[in-house]
Amino acid sequence: MQRIKNSELFDFSKTIAAEVFDGTIYPYEVLGKISDFIVKLGESLPLDKFDKKGDNIWIAKSAKVAPTAFIGGPAIIDEEAEVRHCAFIRGNAIVGKNSVVGNSTELKNVLLFDNVQVPHYNYVGDSILGYKSHMGAGSITSNVKSDKTLVKIKVGDQTVETGLKKMGAILGNEVEVGCGSILNPGTIIGSHTNIYPLSSVRGFVPEKSIYKNQNEVVNKY
Repeated sequence: MQRIKNSELFDFSKTIAAEVFDGTIYPYEVLGKISDFIVKLGESLPLDKFDKKGDNIWIAKSAKVAPTAFIGGPAIIDEEAEVRHCAFIRGNAIVGKNSVVGNSTELKNVLLFDNVQVPHYNYVGDSILGYKSHMGAGSITSNVKSDKTLVKIKVGDQTVETGLKKMGAILGNEVEVGCGSILNPGTIIGSHTNIYPLSSVRGFVPEKSIYKNQNEVVNKY
């Protein structure tokens, strides 16, 4: 499944967490490693750049965290990131450099690469968002199937078994998700792809494309 390999989706120079991908091929393999990795990485972060607060929570001194935001551990908020009023970070979260976590946005078991924006009323759970990806207002990841069975990923006419009960979405570099969209369990979106507002997305969406609806995905160029 070359099109959904980590190397096809991400720029590993744009995250503090590149090492969590070691020994993996597909992005969903990383989701179960995030928590332990945060604790290991956090203990090695430089004290002149990061403060440790509470139980396994590391916040860069240059980050902006609103007093009304909640951050549960383990978590790392990297340099120049912004966590706005009433953000809810439930734990197992890495927020990359210059990223924005906005008002009423909820994060749980996630890895945000650098310059990611989830700025308005987003839910992002059991997901990975690549460099400079952006989720429009009210767009969310759905991370559990309604029938509670294990998540499978549709790639063309093939099916990938993840073995996971919880998996939200994987966004490659510079993905734009339109306002009000739902990314169903097991969604993978290739780099530089745009998702139309109010879309219900599932399966694999190729890189450099525009997703208009499930039956209409066009190449951008």
